Amino acid sequence: MPYPPDNYPLTPAGVDDYPVKVGSMLLTLVDPHKGFESAYNRWYERDHFYAGCMEGPWQIAGSRWVATREMKNLRWGGTDVANPLDAGSYVAIYWVEAGHHKDWDDWALPQVQQLYANGRGFGERSHVHTATFDHVGAVYRDADPVPVELALDHRFDGIVCLWLDGRHGLDAAALQERIAQSDATRDLFTGSDIEIVSSWTPRPEFRNSRDNAPMSLGSPGGQANRLCQVAFVGGDVRASIDWFRAYTKAINELDLADTLLVAPFLRTIVGTDTYTDQLW
Repeated sequence: MPYPPDNYPLTPAGVDDYPVKVGSMLLTLVDPHKGFESAYNRWYERDHFYAGCMEGPWQIAGSRWVATREMKNLRWGGTDVANPLDAGSYVAIYWVEAGHHKDWDDWALPQVQQLYANGRGFGERSHVHTATFDHVGAVYRDADPVPVELALDHRFDGIVCLWLDGRHGLDAAALQERIAQSDATRDLFTGSDIEIVSSWTPRPEFRNSRDNAPMSLGSPGGQANRLCQVAFVGGDVRASIDWFRAYTKAINELDLADTLLVAPFLRTIVGTDTYTDQLW
């Protein structure tokens, strides 16, 4: 049932009924080197997805998404996040439970360093944009939605990731609130397959490049005005692109933020090499 316009965008009933809450996100946008697409895909989902991430304490969910050449051709924005604009073929996203980011981070960095020291890294890849983010909020299309905590496990068909920089001193929380209360968000949901727009801001240690990782992590996470949104689409993500174009146009006309990157992705088909021959 569509979210009632007269209540929009108050938190729908049921979303806050349970104690498990997402507090932070790891997002990693990566390109395999040409000729190593299948090898990278298999290494990541059969080893690193688990050993480097999902085994970690307080990590509650993870999923992977892919940008084929077709998806890359649908991007717009600048090159602050992905340089060039079409860089980044795979994005992996993980939720960490609220209140436990330090517990998770204290495990994650030594774990990755240990894996690389023992030959379980993958040299034929380049990070385009990897950072951790704090959860700012989420808005929903429906009155009884899939909560954002379950979004990575729900098997949505696609996602669209947006990076926005607030103008005029708006930090990420203020920017998210202004956008959520505007007609831009209402119009984004109206008649579309877009079900959730979750909002995040880079953690302080990723405002600039993190120096103690075993490899370059690509572009910095951004400053306090950076808002990263992950929108979950329950249908063909291609059909939602015009909604997102209108959305970012409205945000610009409201003088709220600069659009750095808008990038659609398809859900990977786990256990297969589907899409590895369609990246370039």
